[in-house]
Amino acid sequence: MQPEPLLQWSDPVKEFIGFVALFLGAGAIGFRYFALRGWEIETDRAFYDDAARRAASLGLVGIVLSSIMALAALPGLAARKHLTATALATSDTATMMQLGFLALALIGYGLASARIKAGWPLAAIGVVVGWLRLALLGQWSKLINSIHSLAAGLWLGTLFVLVLAGLSALLRHEPTRERRGAIAADMVNGFSPLALTMGGVVVVFGLITAWRHLHVLSNLWSTPYGYALIVKLAFVATVFGLGAWNWRRQRPTLGTEPAAKSIRRSSMTELTVATIVLVVTAILVSLPSPKG
Repeated sequence: MQPEPLLQWSDPVKEFIGFVALFLGAGAIGFRYFALRGWEIETDRAFYDDAARRAASLGLVGIVLSSIMALAALPGLAARKHLTATALATSDTATMMQLGFLALALIGYGLASARIKAGWPLAAIGVVVGWLRLALLGQWSKLINSIHSLAAGLWLGTLFVLVLAGLSALLRHEPTRERRGAIAADMVNGFSPLALTMGGVVVVFGLITAWRHLHVLSNLWSTPYGYALIVKLAFVATVFGLGAWNWRRQRPTLGTEPAAKSIRRSSMTELTVATIVLVVTAILVSLPSPKG
């Protein structure tokens, strides 16, 4: 009899898609409420409106992916509880909340994509409160992973949306040619406090999560889970190093178009390494936790 494999490779694929969906959904919120703080500047209003619409479209893609995955998982969850998928979706409080917040985020991002600003608060509630919905059920001990993942999404997801919907679009936007450097500086400076805060949250809750799964320190270098965690930590440290470089060395130079191009390039490098982190994390969470 062949030994049972440590994981089914379909599991990391599903986890990776879930991470991407969260990062798009959360990143659009972070971009709108932090990077676009200059929205009130009348001369740049057209660019900010376009950037917000692009961000909303990315957020909508993320929520659509999340919704598809949630609906696809219903039959399996229902079978474990000896219910039909319909019965689970209409009687289980946690499932009803999950689907309800996803619907709220879909509506919010749909409105925001149509340039209706009222959609943004709905999307923010659907994404942030929806991801932390277990708090509404009093299940505080289960929030550690949720907080860790949401913080990562608000940090690196916002960076992705900033690069794609903000900096890259800005450098192609002819009406703002003379203001490109100033607008880029404004967006990056608005994003920086969010990145610093969420980066700290990621570290704290990531360490808590790792310890809860490792049980004893020796499992870090003696189990497949520990090996994967070491690889993840190495790439996470690289992401933090690149982020620190952008914050300490690149951000102070902003104000010109060449500086905006430079920080976009370095941010894309950071995002490339962050993507590797997501791949490794998807494998990590699919592995069985070490025994204590």
